[in-house]
Amino acid sequence: MRNLLRMHGDKKRLAYLLPLAIFVISMTFLIGVYAVSFLLGPPPLTNDQNTVYYSAGGNVIGEEHGAENRRWVSLDEMSPSLINATLAVEDQHFYDHNGFDLKRIAGAILADIKSFSLKEGASTLTQQYARNLYLSHEKTWMRKLKEAFYTVRLEMHYSKKEILEGYLNTIYYGHGAYGAEAASKHFFDKSADSLSLAESAMLAAIPKGPAYYSPFNNQENAKNRQRHILHLMVQEGVISEQEQLLAARKKLAFSDAKQRENVPLSPYFQDAVLQEAASLLDLDAEKVRSGGYHIYTTLDKELQQQLKQSASTVIHKGSDIQLGAMAMDPATGGIRGLIGGRDYNKSQFNRAMQAERMPGSAFKPFLYYAALKNGYTPTTMLMSKPTAFRLENGNVYQPSNYNGYYADKPISLAQALALSDNIYAVKTNLYIGPENLVDTARKFGFDGKLPAVPSLALGSASVTVEEMVTGYSMLANGGHQVDAHTVTKITNRHGKTVFEREQEQKEQVLDPQTSFVLTHLLTGMFDRSLDGYMPVTGSRMADKLNRTYAGKSGTTNSDSWMVGYSPSLTVGVWTGYDDSRQMTKVAEHRYAKQIWANVMKAAHNETATKTFNKPSGVTSMPIDPESGKRATPYCDTSRLMYFEEGTAPEEYCTMHMPDDEPKPDNDNEKEQDSDKGMFEKVIDFLF
Repeated sequence: MRNLLRMHGDKKRLAYLLPLAIFVISMTFLIGVYAVSFLLGPPPLTNDQNTVYYSAGGNVIGEEHGAENRRWVSLDEMSPSLINATLAVEDQHFYDHNGFDLKRIAGAILADIKSFSLKEGASTLTQQYARNLYLSHEKTWMRKLKEAFYTVRLEMHYSKKEILEGYLNTIYYGHGAYGAEAASKHFFDKSADSLSLAESAMLAAIPKGPAYYSPFNNQENAKNRQRHILHLMVQEGVISEQEQLLAARKKLAFSDAKQRENVPLSPYFQDAVLQEAASLLDLDAEKVRSGGYHIYTTLDKELQQQLKQSASTVIHKGSDIQLGAMAMDPATGGIRGLIGGRDYNKSQFNRAMQAERMPGSAFKPFLYYAALKNGYTPTTMLMSKPTAFRLENGNVYQPSNYNGYYADKPISLAQALALSDNIYAVKTNLYIGPENLVDTARKFGFDGKLPAVPSLALGSASVTVEEMVTGYSMLANGGHQVDAHTVTKITNRHGKTVFEREQEQKEQVLDPQTSFVLTHLLTGMFDRSLDGYMPVTGSRMADKLNRTYAGKSGTTNSDSWMVGYSPSLTVGVWTGYDDSRQMTKVAEHRYAKQIWANVMKAAHNETATKTFNKPSGVTSMPIDPESGKRATPYCDTSRLMYFEEGTAPEEYCTMHMPDDEPKPDNDNEKEQDSDKGMFEKVIDFLF
């Protein structure tokens, strides 16, 4: 009996001591958790966030993200309805607890004990945020302990506003969209601050089960949960019953499939921006892609659309010919438009920045800059006829003109450039020395392989569209260095500027007088007064253009180029096949010129006319194109040409005098003329 009483007393003491021991252990554990949390400091809140790209005008033109699509915005940039709807359905006591809702936890624990499972949840927003940031979503006791530990750390070191903002920017809404902003864009094609009450309740319905409650997956489930949330908001006193009724009945306008694809305006340009930003920030591209940066670019949305429209209109849809095009601001080097190929989904290879192709005669401006610096003037005369050049190594080089046309007499530099005479170009290259041409090309920014050979004058080296546009831009801006770029400013996820490009005046690399004289010479390809043994190379475009441009075309068997500029814009276009096969159709050789002309006309259509600034040390006078001397009233045509002071011709043209008709010098010439066929006589008459 005594033993029984003793046992009974022990049980009573145990009944009192056990809860006390559990309480002491729990308190010790909690104190330990809070002490460690305090010592460890605030846990990092960093997480993958979308990097957003902006045009020169400040409009969003695309975005990058890693495995998760996130766009971080502050609470002030979210609709209050979305915040209230989320709190009503996920954590009504958010502002009252310290990370844990004890009543909900107790109820969930009892339910889990009864079912011997961990199915019931009573997670607060802070717990969910901790799980989203640091843990997996598996349902184990160990994960729940870690979740509790991180929850304490979050509540201890961050404000309720910071936690709520973090939660709303990281919660998963399905379809790859993380956070309120990404979800708003995906479901409604609008920013989170523009959401209505009905839209907010619909979005707040999704995180409970994105696959089950997404309106794109199950409209009925989504609608029922939206109504439930609106009811909770009424109970919380956040909205009135009338607002609930109107929101529940409102028909929602969801984004269509094409809007959800989020196709960038220029995916090739966006790739270039990503690589440039990674270089500027000295980061891996993937870290930039998901780093939450805001990258402000040089892209002109309207000009980019004009480039795309012109390319799609000009090039036959059934053709598999490729395209590389670039538009640049010559004053800054900012790339305003870019096409790297006809279909980004089929090929991400950027033909404007990565492809190296032979530019043909489009390379001649760099030759003639060197020539002008070595004694040439616009009226320097050289013979244009079939010529075989014997080189120092004993080899013979025999270039030819387009379709075998020659003047068979001396022509001026101005006319040689306008007609793209190859004999004149090779003679000039051999005169100044191919090494001189290579050195000059380096000044224009070409850093690839440039063989010092006679054919370099005809564009036999391989270059990129970007290099060509950069070089021409240096002529357009009067000879200043040009650094091609796509990025003007970068801010991090907190809005702090981490890079901003300085727009100071670049170094004067070229002679301004020579640059201006050459620029005016390059307007000659559109001037019919320079027609000679064939029309000027830009004669087909001349009538389409709305103002004076400088430019040069280039053609090889497998490449077609057109590069040109105004004082405010440089555009280069290349067309050809990726496998370098020969272009056999006449229309294919015209694509580059047609695209260029369309873009230049559209880009300048509503802008004030600007002229190229003539520097001091340059003089002008009317010149007879045929003789290369000062024009007189008796000359059939004349063209205003510019010269560096001290280099202009002093003699007047004597080829064209009143009643002065050319007569054959001897009977032998008469005999030769009579032997010509009708076609040759017509050619002689025309040219």
